[in-house]
Amino acid sequence: MHSAACRPWAGFSLLFLSTHLLAAPAPSVEERLARLEARTIVAERRAAAAEADAARLRREVERLDRQFAVNSSLPTQLQLSLSERVAQIEARQQSLETRTSTLASSVDSIEDLTEGFSFGAYARSGMMTNGSGGGRGGPNVTPAGSIGGSVGRLGNEVDTYVEAKFSKETQASNGTRSKYMFAIADGVETPNDWTSGDSSLNVRQVYAELGNLASFQDIPMLRDATIWAGKRFDRDNYDIHWLDRGIVFLAGTGGGIYDVRPTDGWRLNASLMSRSYGDFGTETNKDIRTYVATLNQYFDDDRWQLMLSAISSGQNNDKLNDDKRKLSDEDSRVNKAGFSPGEKGWHGMFAYHRPDFFGGEGFFKTALLYGKGLGGEVNTIGGDGELLDEAETLRLAIYGHTRLNDDWRIAPALIAEKSKNRYVPDDDYNYLTFNVRLANELSSNFEMLYEFTWQTMDLDARGYDGRQTANGDFWKITFAPTFKAETGEFFTRPELRLFATYMNWSKDLDNFSTTDDFGQKGFKSGGVWQLGVQMETWF
Repeated sequence: MHSAACRPWAGFSLLFLSTHLLAAPAPSVEERLARLEARTIVAERRAAAAEADAARLRREVERLDRQFAVNSSLPTQLQLSLSERVAQIEARQQSLETRTSTLASSVDSIEDLTEGFSFGAYARSGMMTNGSGGGRGGPNVTPAGSIGGSVGRLGNEVDTYVEAKFSKETQASNGTRSKYMFAIADGVETPNDWTSGDSSLNVRQVYAELGNLASFQDIPMLRDATIWAGKRFDRDNYDIHWLDRGIVFLAGTGGGIYDVRPTDGWRLNASLMSRSYGDFGTETNKDIRTYVATLNQYFDDDRWQLMLSAISSGQNNDKLNDDKRKLSDEDSRVNKAGFSPGEKGWHGMFAYHRPDFFGGEGFFKTALLYGKGLGGEVNTIGGDGELLDEAETLRLAIYGHTRLNDDWRIAPALIAEKSKNRYVPDDDYNYLTFNVRLANELSSNFEMLYEFTWQTMDLDARGYDGRQTANGDFWKITFAPTFKAETGEFFTRPELRLFATYMNWSKDLDNFSTTDDFGQKGFKSGGVWQLGVQMETWF
């Protein structure tokens, strides 16, 4: 192998050795709660000791009272000394009793605060370099990524992203359960320690829900139902983790009901959510809203799923100003290609879920999705206001994971999509992605991860947003030595990874866009090595 090819491996070796210098992580929430519990135990012990001291002092007071009575004939000065001693002991007893009561109240307050409280999080952070001072990547790095054609994420992420979720659950005296959820998130690509100028801190979820409602217990189909309102992700969203791409992602602000059971083998959820497509961009300055009504049904112990959504955005190609007078065509709302976007659409998904991998360890899922008009974005339902009424998208997704033997695990995934008339009449987008991740467990704390991605595409964007045609293939392979608390499962975290990624693609993809990675100077076909280190965690 020539020396230029060896340089990435030398850099990879240095990165591997540098893991010994990583600082210890900050205490987790579980550790802080454990410390709080330890302090509570100490407080309880002190309270018990104070009670014992109080009991001992009461006995001492009683003894001195008896002694004072027996020696009532003692000289006056001695009687005064005994009286002062009794008063001092009684004052100390009262102080100890007050401290005992305060400590007990503190313990009760801590228990009230933490009961029903939970904290969850997801985070990833790492750095990547191609050996010349830069690094490009991300699951949507390819031209097909412009319409959701993701590729493998292992060794292909350059960002720091964090989500924090806080929830509090309580139960009323009538048995009704309530829950409040608050979630924030932030993501940046700069590696600096202070990133406020690049931050996109956002409240991702804030909602409340009621379950096991006492008023529903006499209605069989509603006994298990949960009602909710606020801003949230739908509870039953799911994705292909290896691609960081949702199979279906329903989110917005609204309300709904979960787990209505018309029969024993039929469960359904219903919701109405609102999303925004932003300002009109003319003198009207309207916030263009869209509304998504969804009925999500499950059959046969949740193995089969039929999800249907209707989408409406009556002002998305509005030509009216605040006085309801017609504006000129130049003042009409248009997409980035100058065409009037759609006002309605619908979305459907038919899916099959197995809790095993055809009888083996793991799971298996497949889904067929179709969208029309504003439903043409089949992942984020109602999330793309640029789509035409004529837009159509068909997508097939198949994925799962299982164990090959005692030491090896495998997670294959395949997505194929065909879409047309999305943003420009007669535009055409076609791609197929195959991805497989392998894990080889070498010890209880160390495993080797491997990921291979191949994607083929035939895209004709018709100039939309500066995009051109792209016809060719992309492929990527990643090697990632990985440390974790315990090996054996794909979804056990945290993971600390070193990685070396090699990617290449057809020359015809190089000039897809002047704004995306494929079209940028220094990022051309012919092979690119990228090295890095990353952590990923969730709980």
